[in-house]
Amino acid sequence: MLTSLCKTLRRGSLALLLVLIPVLFVAQPGWAGETEWLLEFSGGYRDSDDARFAVNFPFGPDQIPAGQDAVLLQTVDPGSSAEFSSVTIELRHTWDRIAVGLKLDYLDLNDRNPTSSAEEYDLDELWLRFGTEPEPAIVPERTGFYAKIGKFPRFERQDDRHLESYGLATTTFNRLEDVGLEIGADLGRFFFVKGSYTQGNPLFMRDPNALAGDNGTEAFNQVNPDPEFGSGIPIPYDADIHDVDFEEPEVGLGVGGRYSDDSGNRGFELLLWRTERKLQDTVAIDGSFYGGDLDLLLGPLNLFPFPVTSNDKTEDGVNLWVYVGGFSAFAQVVDQDLAGLPRSGFEAELGWHFDLPIVWSAGERQILPSIAPAIRYSNLDADFSGPAVTPSPSFSWDWEKWDYGLRIGLFGESDLTLEYSDNSFTLASGRDVPLDELLATLRIRFAGP
Repeated sequence: MLTSLCKTLRRGSLALLLVLIPVLFVAQPGWAGETEWLLEFSGGYRDSDDARFAVNFPFGPDQIPAGQDAVLLQTVDPGSSAEFSSVTIELRHTWDRIAVGLKLDYLDLNDRNPTSSAEEYDLDELWLRFGTEPEPAIVPERTGFYAKIGKFPRFERQDDRHLESYGLATTTFNRLEDVGLEIGADLGRFFFVKGSYTQGNPLFMRDPNALAGDNGTEAFNQVNPDPEFGSGIPIPYDADIHDVDFEEPEVGLGVGGRYSDDSGNRGFELLLWRTERKLQDTVAIDGSFYGGDLDLLLGPLNLFPFPVTSNDKTEDGVNLWVYVGGFSAFAQVVDQDLAGLPRSGFEAELGWHFDLPIVWSAGERQILPSIAPAIRYSNLDADFSGPAVTPSPSFSWDWEKWDYGLRIGLFGESDLTLEYSDNSFTLASGRDVPLDELLATLRIRFAGP
């Protein structure tokens, strides 16, 4: 059923979804419970550094893009741009200890990969949950158990982000949703375990800044191609799921502890987790003729491979959440074995939320109700060397990124986020190269009840 619905949405049948929404969430007579909904429009301004590097690979003359002397790794869309990013619909209905949730994106510019050719409709979430799933750093009133099935965020992901951009570790390991089953159980009120059996996100590549870029679109089949966007400086990452098959499922396990005071204003949670699966020989990537998983690492015709030694993919991680009033902190450390290629990532984010005094109001709503500054540091270390000749030298480069931002509440649920990414990577020669980016994101949100 989930596969059929995903394919239906990918063909653009939004009208069918809009018919089903009131039936599933509102119009059933006699249903008790509570419905929550969100409609969000987002867009903004972006200014990106222009970085480009000739690729050491024997491309033919017809494969060199128009107007260039060589094939380049280059910034996805250098310079300044104002753009409409996405429309998001979220729905959730809860009956006592049963809940269903849906999240649908249209355009979703910053998650599409390849940027110009991926589907414009994306079913981010569609899940059914039995039992109550506590929020991070919140001690439940009683012990409990939950089971969730469908498409949903990975349990080790940070969901209360304070910036619109993503850190390097989150981008690489757990940015996007997975499909399958997740269960959790409390061991008393302060300790818990979680487990998952999911399809596993396919391994693909993207630039770590706002736009993923174009890699393997139909434009590259043309003589002297002229793609809409550059390739970016791509890194391997866990990409979006569009087709459900469970050929090589991923198994995850987490154990943790949590504490919070009676008011819920102070709390922390520590989670230790591990995921593992087998990489497939190849995985079809929506919008690209390049294959994912091992196909990505072995290079064209398997002739220019990275030094893979197996098809195993494992991650071991530690997460920490801390909340003290308006202050919050999140940190994640991940150690990965990618088919015998070791990588590690670290990410830490600090955020503060300040409520402002009422100065202006309209329609019984405060204008400029809050500000929330945030700072994030992240890095990604690739502890392996690439082949001497490869179209993807950036796979083995090390990265470091600082993100500084301020989220300004405008009215209701709407806000404006201003942020600057100080992003750099280290070439095989040891030279550091900046890839900075300025973002301003306006989110207009309508929510209920």
